[in-house]
Parts: sequence; structure tokens; C-alpha cells
Amino acid sequence: MLQYNFNLKSSNLHKQALFFTIINYAGTAIGIISALFIYPLDFAFSGTIKFIDTIVQLLYPIMVLGASHALIRFYPLLETEKRKHLFNYSVLSIAALSIIVLGGIILYNLLFGYEYIKYIYIAFPIGVSLAFVELFRKQAQDIQKLALPTLYEKIIPKVVLPVVFLLLVYNYLQETPALLIYMACYILILLLIGFYIYKYFKPGFTMRFKPLFETLSRKDYYNYSLYSFAASLGSLLAFRIDGLFIFNLISEEANGIYGNGSTMAATLQVPAVGLFALYAPLISDYIASGNMADLKTKYRETARLLFFIGGVLLSCIYLGIDDLFSLLPAKEALKETIPIIYILGFSVLLNIATGFNTEMISYSKYYRFNMITIVSLIFLNVGLNFFFIYKTDLGITGVAYASLIAMAVFNIAKLWFIKVKFGMLPFDRKFMLLALVFVLSGIGIYLLPDTGSHLLDLIYKTGLSVAVNVFAAYRLKLVYQVNVWIDKTLRYTGIK
Repeated sequence: MLQYNFNLKSSNLHKQALFFTIINYAGTAIGIISALFIYPLDFAFSGTIKFIDTIVQLLYPIMVLGASHALIRFYPLLETEKRKHLFNYSVLSIAALSIIVLGGIILYNLLFGYEYIKYIYIAFPIGVSLAFVELFRKQAQDIQKLALPTLYEKIIPKVVLPVVFLLLVYNYLQETPALLIYMACYILILLLIGFYIYKYFKPGFTMRFKPLFETLSRKDYYNYSLYSFAASLGSLLAFRIDGLFIFNLISEEANGIYGNGSTMAATLQVPAVGLFALYAPLISDYIASGNMADLKTKYRETARLLFFIGGVLLSCIYLGIDDLFSLLPAKEALKETIPIIYILGFSVLLNIATGFNTEMISYSKYYRFNMITIVSLIFLNVGLNFFFIYKTDLGITGVAYASLIAMAVFNIAKLWFIKVKFGMLPFDRKFMLLALVFVLSGIGIYLLPDTGSHLLDLIYKTGLSVAVNVFAAYRLKLVYQVNVWIDKTLRYTGIK
């Protein structure tokens, strides 16, 4: 019976992962279409949106204050009723912190003033919405009901923003009403996800949390929450601060160009987001039970799978993006984003190819290490941004290099720490052989002659790249999941 339940849970996990990935790719596809055809119409407005999103990403971790990570961390240790108390406690703490954050914004503006305070006030309700969405999403992870909340979160903004953008470009809306509609879509997402979670998880309502903290150490809870908050906020400061620097020190338009490039580079991260989110409770269980053997297996399998998917996609980007942009109406504007896509794409690949490092550290007794590395990286990334902006003429390309260097240092530090504390690395002989396949196939296909047609070059070079890399990975059995998927497909079609 135990084996049956485990298999059922594993099957449901993979089904949810599939839905999660499909939804993320659908949202990404909408985002890419918008980035190719709509956002280049007004890079200044898209730069403003990116600035607001950056502010949101800085505000909502303060409102959450690690409560969502604590929900995952302590959930396996509590009985059903205490889990409901923990969820209630998290909701109330987010509400209280949101009020404090709003007071801080108002006070700061009264004392110092800020030229772009209007954008901060628009970002605040979005931040509140995302703070609760983050908590609800973690609860959805615990009950394995993540697909529909992901649909709301990933699709609605990707649909609303292009519509608002076009209405603004063609003078049906002014900037402020357009931004207010964009803000309202996040409030709608919060309501939809809240109602959905309540359908499967009814926490009731209580303000009596003494029984909860008789089971769960209040000191452990606050320590873990604060360190998780520091790591989350620090991570955003380390890797999302580019939007603040470009908007304030270069221009809105430059921020829009950079944002467009980062949107396309982010396509590489979609599979990782789904797998990391859905595997988080499993990682927490492995660490809590001391099951290091299975943890090591999942660590390596996941890293190699994500490296394969990311490598295939990045190869297509490197080989085909110039031809793709040459076929589009906004080709001159889009070509400004190519260096950003190359650099940030490689940065994303570095991050996903090292597996769920952050999650392993976060759900272990060593979670404080995340804060140490993040604080160090904040200073590194801020210093690199100032250096590239003021000491070089690279502009937004320099900001992208700053992000790449920070990401590389961040992941090297985590790999070293996991090797020392857990005695494992995500890399093995198959991983290195897979990297060699990508390098050799990429160089070989790049050196092939052009046909003189951008469309034909795009099709044959990217198609050949995918075929060669998938065939090599399958024949050499470099990625376990790839062989499973291809064998199932061959049996289903009657070929094998």
C-alpha cells in the first residue's frame, strides 16, 4: 500500500509538472510574440512596465517575509489542523506587513520625494497581490494542485499587457489608465487563485496560534522565515536590480530594449521553474528524512534534463535568431536586443544546469548560507553595474555582463557548498559528454554555408541542431528522461 501511494504521488507529480510546463510555455509563447511584434512599437512604455515589475519584485518579498518558504519547510512536520493554523498565520502576517510597507512608501515620499512615485503606487497593489499569490501557490504545491493557479498567474498578465500596449500605442488609452488596467489584472489573479485554493483546502479562520507554536518552535519559524526573506530579497537585488539601474541611469527606452531581450532569454528557464516548484516538497521530504541517496539521484537527473532542454533551446537561439529577426517588420529595433539575448540566455543556462541548489540549501539546516552568498552578490552586482555603466561604453550590454558574472559566481558558491556539506555535485561523465555534443554540433552547424534566404537558413540550421542534439542524447543515453519519452513515442507509433 505504501508503494502504491508513492507511485500514485509520483504519477500525479509528473502530471502536474507536465501541465505546469505546458502552461508556462504557453505564457512564454505569448510573451515572445508580444516581444517580437508589439513591444518594439514603444520601447519607452515597455521600459516603464519593466521598471514597475522590478519594484514589484522588490516589494512583495518584504510583504511575504519568508512565510511561503516556511510553509513548505514546516508543512511535513505538522498534522492537518496545525497546517491550517500555519496557513492562517501566514495570511495575517502578509496583510500586516503590506500595511507597514505602504506606510513606509508614503513616509519616504513625504520626507524625500521621488520623481517616479506614481509608478511605486501602481506597483504596490501588484506587490500585495503577488505576495498572497506566492503563499497560495506554495499551498497549491503542498496539495499538488499547481496547474490552474499557474494558468491564471502566467497567462492573464501575458494577455492583458499586449492588449493594453496596443490600446496605448494607437491612442485609445493614456499611460495612467493603461497602467491601472495592468494593475487590476493582478488583483483578478489573486481572487481567482484564492477561490481555487479554497475549493481544495479550507483553513477556516483563527487568530489563536498558541497551539501551533506549542508544536512548532516559534524561534525556528522566525529564524527560517527571516533567512528565507533575506535570501529571496537578496536574490532579487542581485539579479533583478538591472531594471532599476537602466531606468534611472540610462533611459526608459534602454530599459525596454533590455527587458525585451531578457523576456526572450527567459524562455530557457520555463522547464526549471516548473520542476523546481513541483519538486520543492519532495526535496524537503528527502532532506527531513535523511534520504540522501534519492536526493542525489534526483539532483543529477534534474540537472542533466534541464541542461539538455536549455542547451537545445539556446543552440537554436544562437544559430537562428539573427535570421528570425531579419524576417520581421521591427527587425532594426529587435536586432538591438540580440547581444542581450545571447548573454542572458547563457546566464540562464548556467543557472538551470546546476539543478535545484537553492532549494536543497533552503530546506536544510544550512539555509543561512543562502543569505551569506546573496548579500555578497548584492555588493558584487551593484559594483559591476556601476562599473559597466560608468567605466565602459557597453551600455545595456555591460549590464547583461554584470548579470552573467553575478550568476556564475552565485552558482559556483552554491556548488562548492553543496559538495562540502552534502558530498554531491550535479555533474557526472554523461553531463560533460552532453556539453561536448552541444559545443561540437553548434560549431559544425554554424560553419555550414548559408542558402541566401533567411527563412531557409532559420529552418534548416535550427532544425538540424535540434535533430543532431536529440539524436546524440538518445543514442548515447545521456538523459534518462529523453530516452523514456522517445521510447514511449516510438512504441505508441508502432515504430518500436
